[in-house]
Amino acid sequence: MTSALQSAAIRRFEEDYRALRDRARRTQLITVSLFSAAVLFSAWAGSFFDTTEVSLPSGERVTMWKFAAALPRLGEYLAKTIPVLRVENLGADLAAWFWRWPVWIELLGETVLIAYVATLLGVVGAFLLSFAAARNLSPNRWVLTVTRRYLEIIRTVPDLVWALIFVFCFGVGPLAGVLAIGLHATGSLGKLYSEANENIDMRPVEGVSASGGNWFQQIRYGVVPQVIPNIISYTLLRFEINVRSSSIIGYVGAGGLGQEIRTAMSLQEYTDLSALFVIILATVGVIDLLSEKLRHHIIGLASRERTP
Repeated sequence: MTSALQSAAIRRFEEDYRALRDRARRTQLITVSLFSAAVLFSAWAGSFFDTTEVSLPSGERVTMWKFAAALPRLGEYLAKTIPVLRVENLGADLAAWFWRWPVWIELLGETVLIAYVATLLGVVGAFLLSFAAARNLSPNRWVLTVTRRYLEIIRTVPDLVWALIFVFCFGVGPLAGVLAIGLHATGSLGKLYSEANENIDMRPVEGVSASGGNWFQQIRYGVVPQVIPNIISYTLLRFEINVRSSSIIGYVGAGGLGQEIRTAMSLQEYTDLSALFVIILATVGVIDLLSEKLRHHIIGLASRERTP
């Protein structure tokens, strides 16, 4: 009798397992099919499959896939940006490549300062709004909704568009770049900070509340010590992003190296473009290295302080 019951239980388990496996396979098949259909539709809507007519060296006109026809032109463009560097005349070639280095270094300093001040504005705005935008910390539903919608709006508009708006308002110069990047950084960092706030341990907050602390005291003593490492990490990453952004928004007159990029592209000074790219790449690399060391140092100190 016992053996029969065990056999029946095993059969039911095997049947349930097969049914569960079949459902999982059907779900996986449907998901992959929908994802593939979405990719194909997006590629079609983005003209990825379009064709174009090209002329061969023989003079014959043929129809080719536009992507395949354009790739050689990309290589041709990149080849134009590579300067001539000879070992026997390396110093002179480098001097000719970076011939405007005094102007570029000055504009690079302006670019970094734009990113620094914009990051500072973004951090202050995002830090103050992130607590009201966190579901577990917001005082009420209306404050939560308004704060979240505001952060969504200012980060949805690209910083380049903000730069165009502020250039129209304040004129050409770094101020427009600072305001544009700072506003966009507020929206992006506000989302990241609020998500960090939602993942905290609520017991310290409840302890401050039980001791009679108000909402601001709960934030100060129950939340901030827990989220400081994440805030520092997100802030340093955003500063690196803002350096790249500030080097681009100058293209519309918002200060920084972007105005030199625009001039080089307009005059088809291809080697100047590669020189500016090298300068920006080196700057971002140095900032990334210093940010990583600073982040590890601060997080290490924070970890030692929390260790009893």
